[in-house]
Amino acid sequence: MSGDVPQQRPGGSGDPSAVPGEAHAWWIYRGTAGDQPTAPLADLLPPPPPWRDFDGAPVVPGPAPRDDGDIRRRLGAPGADARPASYDERDMVNAALFLRRPLIVTGPPGIGKSSLAHRVSRELGLGRVLRWTITSRSTLKEGLYAYDAIGRVQEAAARDAALPPDARLSAGAPEADGVRPDGDGVHHIGDYLQLGPLGTALIPRDTPRVLLIDEFDKADTDLANDLLGVFEDGEFRIPELSRLRSRLPDVTVHTDDPDDTYAVHHGRVRCHAFPFVIITSNGERSLPPAFLRRCLSLTMAPPDEEQLAAMLAAQFTAGEGAERVEMIRDFLTRALAGGTLAADQLMNAEFLRTSPGGPDEASWNRLLRSLWRRLDEVGSA
Repeated sequence: MSGDVPQQRPGGSGDPSAVPGEAHAWWIYRGTAGDQPTAPLADLLPPPPPWRDFDGAPVVPGPAPRDDGDIRRRLGAPGADARPASYDERDMVNAALFLRRPLIVTGPPGIGKSSLAHRVSRELGLGRVLRWTITSRSTLKEGLYAYDAIGRVQEAAARDAALPPDARLSAGAPEADGVRPDGDGVHHIGDYLQLGPLGTALIPRDTPRVLLIDEFDKADTDLANDLLGVFEDGEFRIPELSRLRSRLPDVTVHTDDPDDTYAVHHGRVRCHAFPFVIITSNGERSLPPAFLRRCLSLTMAPPDEEQLAAMLAAQFTAGEGAERVEMIRDFLTRALAGGTLAADQLMNAEFLRTSPGGPDEASWNRLLRSLWRRLDEVGSA
């Protein structure tokens, strides 16, 4: 029946007429992870949907901080990562950019879900990837900001003790306007506040930051629901600063970027360009429908032979040849035989294989059995 088979757009994911490497005109992200783009993303993106248009101000000028060393470590040298991106990957990344929505990326461990954030950042020139690694104890506040109230009290007491008796404030006296005079200058509340990865991603900029929320399966059940308001509103408040807004309208705090600061106005941080958010999941838990409704979803398949070869070529300048091809095929054979293998396990083997003074031939097969042990067997009896 005509309604049984979903229709595919020409050249779309699953379209048998699609040409490998073909790039559609609407794609901004093309999956090349190559050199910096010729134009800023802000000039390439169309305006956001009206319901995703944010007006955070003042906009921080200039590009986001860069960390080329971190991206090189994860992806290899620029231009070397020719890992073919699937049509689904390119479609969904671009849809998330256009719609200003978070992208949930699911799939088995070790297939490159986290590195997708770095590939997008490198190709589109979006700077350092902000990373929030989730644990069972993670809370929304942890992602937004941290306030070291104890450290502030302890330092205030230490500085007060160093002053002459007649210059000390009486015990329990409130600090005026969030500052405390002392012999060295001022004691400022902003020194004890630091924005987290999510909070830093919401600093108003013309170009979206890349935020990786990693291993979301480990989150407490309430975290997904707690994130809804921030994702919808594109803003959050810092109560410790909101209480002082009439006396201290602007407070400079630290951010998740090393040695960077931001002046928070009236205790509120509101984005201008909604960040590009990737949320990784192994698919071990179901997420609330209300959360899924506000996100897009991409399921990544395990890499094939061509993709694995590209991953190795990006990291290793030597070792290409028949032996590498044979090792990749052996790896895929073991992966297809059942269980879970990660691309990292193949990269570990290739590093040992190509290292001077590495394992001899007699040790190689025995070593591979340990290096390529299925992840679902690790730790089992």
